[in-house]
Amino acid sequence: MKRIEPQCSPRTRGERIYNGMPARELGSEGWHKPWSGGNGGNCLEAMKLADGRVAVRQSTDPDGPALIYTSAEMTAFIEGAKAGEADFLLS
Repeated sequence: MKRIEPQCSPRTRGERIYNGMPARELGSEGWHKPWSGGNGGNCLEAMKLADGRVAVRQSTDPDGPALIYTSAEMTAFIEGAKAGEADFLLS
């Protein structure tokens, strides 16, 4: 799989980035679909922020809310998913 290097958010230093903020305020550049299933491309998009946090938005609603996670939260989620801890969501 080709690795895509993250681009940081275009927001300037000092602007407040918060959980639930309108994703459009983070700009349109730098969003990536880390995976896409057989659902026609309707999935999550993620952006690495300048301070190391990760913003996540729904690809079908790019102007909707962005959920903001710390690097540690994303690491715990990804490692847990890889270990099967989220498999209950698929049944």
